[in-house]
Amino acid sequence: MDVKLAFVAALVMVIYAPSLQAAKPISLVERCYCRSTMNNIPRNIIQELRIIQTPNCPFQVIAKLKSNKEVCVNPESRWVRLFVRNVINKRKIQKAQLKSLQRSN
Repeated sequence: MDVKLAFVAALVMVIYAPSLQAAKPISLVERCYCRSTMNNIPRNIIQELRIIQTPNCPFQVIAKLKSNKEVCVNPESRWVRLFVRNVINKRKIQKAQLKSLQRSN
C-alpha cells in the first residue's frame, strides 16, 4: 500500500511541478537590486549611471563600468547627489527650451 501512495504522490508532483517553477516567490519579486553599495569608484571608469526607484526599495543608483560590470553606488555620496541634481537641472532647461520653441511656432 505504501508503494501505491508513494507513486500517487510522485505523479501529483510531476503534474504540478511545472506550474510551481514558473511562479516566483514574493520574496524574490520584491527584493531590491542593490543590497550593498560602493562609495569610491573612479569616475573615469563609469560608462553610464542608472537610477532605479521602486516602491519597496529606497533610491538606487547603478553604475555601468567600461568593463560592462554593474555596481551599486551609494546614492548619499556627494558626487552622486551632484550628478543627479545636474541631470534634473538639464532636463528642466531642455523642457523650457522646448516649450519656448513650441510657442514661437
